[in-house]
Amino acid sequence: MGRSRKSSIGKKINPTFFIFCEGKTEELYVKNLKSKYRIPLEIATKITKNNINETRINKFKKSKWTHKKDKTFLLYDIDAPKMLERLSAIKNAILLVSNPCIELWYLLHLKEQTASIDTKTCIKALEKALNKKHDKTKLDSKVKELLDKGQLKAVNRARKLKAYNNPSSTIYLLLDALNKVKK
Repeated sequence: MGRSRKSSIGKKINPTFFIFCEGKTEELYVKNLKSKYRIPLEIATKITKNNINETRINKFKKSKWTHKKDKTFLLYDIDAPKMLERLSAIKNAILLVSNPCIELWYLLHLKEQTASIDTKTCIKALEKALNKKHDKTKLDSKVKELLDKGQLKAVNRARKLKAYNNPSSTIYLLLDALNKVKK
């Protein structure tokens, strides 16, 4: 695969989290986490979009320093047909998927969502709760504050939902992994 990192004697090596995501909203979310947690997060958004597969992942990692502790995450919306099947076929990757969209994850920071919902309705509900238009191309201070303050509630709400069903989000798995490394 890529170039290997060696552990120095007596030093703990933290894993690099390789996060492949679908688009700008997901990338911004990961960048926000990166600044909050201050651990190595490699974000690969623009190379993947919906064309994610094991070959693309390995090609990306080939130019990076890697270690056996590294983890690969796939941050995608699974409202597209066959997307879950494509993601599930990738070996050794942790699925961080939201159904129908990542905005559901944001919405879970504010309120329970147990009824099936489509992307358009989810975004409208988020905008109503935020009392402002949702911009997929940036995270303003109000949204960052929401993501920070409501994180524990969102994790608890998401854990109650059945993974991969509508509605659901497994993004909390990334937060679990980040918190584990942080300890």
